[in-house]
Amino acid sequence: MSEPRKRLFPIVTADVALFTLADYRLRVLLIRRANNPTPGGWALPGTVLKPDLDRNVDDAALRALASKTRVVLPHLEQVTTSSGPDRDPRGWSVSVLYYALLPSDQVQAVAGDKTEAIEWCDPERPGHRLTFDHAKLLARALATLQDKVERGALPLHLLPAKFTLTDLQRACEAILGRELDKGAFRRKIADQPTLVLVPGEYVRGPQRPAQLYRAAADFSF
Repeated sequence: MSEPRKRLFPIVTADVALFTLADYRLRVLLIRRANNPTPGGWALPGTVLKPDLDRNVDDAALRALASKTRVVLPHLEQVTTSSGPDRDPRGWSVSVLYYALLPSDQVQAVAGDKTEAIEWCDPERPGHRLTFDHAKLLARALATLQDKVERGALPLHLLPAKFTLTDLQRACEAILGRELDKGAFRRKIADQPTLVLVPGEYVRGPQRPAQLYRAAADFSF
């Protein structure tokens, strides 16, 4: 007679802070959970690692995002690992936190599968009490994104395929939470190989036309 199957611990989950821009304001995707535990609670999108489906935790993160979006996300990056006996009502758990970037013109591709509701929120003041330890995870993801931009990384993955330098500056300002000097910003990004001028294409307005750019084919944030 076989022994009863024992429950294995820890529970391993992948949780993702999915950032985008809405009217040049940084936003993060929150979901209202439909399933146990904490049904009705707000959280970052995530999933439990399934060994029969996932080769690794990165696969689990991609699977979690695939259930929420209908686009291939241009950037997914691991941030930190959180663990302990009290962070999940189901028992001892490990969460691998990621952040991902969604282009601003792709926001409508978020479907919200297997959730009661979704909401794009201010990552610093989300307006909801988050379940598990997701408030701490969100703060860590935001700080990591801000630090990367502070050190000179360009968040081109948040922008449409073609953009102006003003669009890029405003994206950086949205992430950092402060205004940047236009002249200093332009000097900083001058001759960046990641920025490719689109010949003959401009955004025309009441002032002089603004040149359009795109990300280099091998660009990685």
